[in-house]
Amino acid sequence: MAANARWEYEGLPYWEGEVDCCINSWTLANGVWLGAPVEGIARWFVDHRLGDGGWNCEWVEGSVRSSFHSTLNSLKGLWAYEVAGGGVDVRGARLGGEEYLLERRLMRRLSTSEVVGEFAVEFRSPFRWGYSVLNALDYFRGVGRKDPRMEEAVEVVRSARQADGTWLQGGRHPGDVWFEIDVEAGEPSKWLTFYALRVLRWWES
Repeated sequence: MAANARWEYEGLPYWEGEVDCCINSWTLANGVWLGAPVEGIARWFVDHRLGDGGWNCEWVEGSVRSSFHSTLNSLKGLWAYEVAGGGVDVRGARLGGEEYLLERRLMRRLSTSEVVGEFAVEFRSPFRWGYSVLNALDYFRGVGRKDPRMEEAVEVVRSARQADGTWLQGGRHPGDVWFEIDVEAGEPSKWLTFYALRVLRWWES
């Protein structure tokens, strides 16, 4: 199967990944779960980290500035690889990527301190590829890293709680799906409520 599975992008072998950080991150995580040889993808992340500390799926078009979306997704793949005991040392790259987000308090531009975009403070379920402070905080909860620079992002999550104790669906990411697995925008989301409560209990513990 591995010999015949290839990407649409230039016919690259599946378990060697392609050029998109987000695609490679999920391929890396899936590969370690399945026991596939994904060391090449792990090295790819180390080699393709940008100068400001993170990653950007548009690097292949010449971008030299990291993306919140791409960086968080890359971190998730690297953490899955690290937990599985992969043979490539990715810890330094992962910690550097975390620092990229923390320097920006998980939501602000480093240059102007403005909120990077509405996507950062709007929560959507399922997370898929999209960035939000809730998605990022749940990642940091998973790796067990608390940092004072997260406090503003935590407050964004806390303040979004409704009077009945739930969090509302902010919308749906574009793209085709076989079927929807969460509620329409504006309705209470069980999944977002679960993630938000889990983050807040971790932070306050």
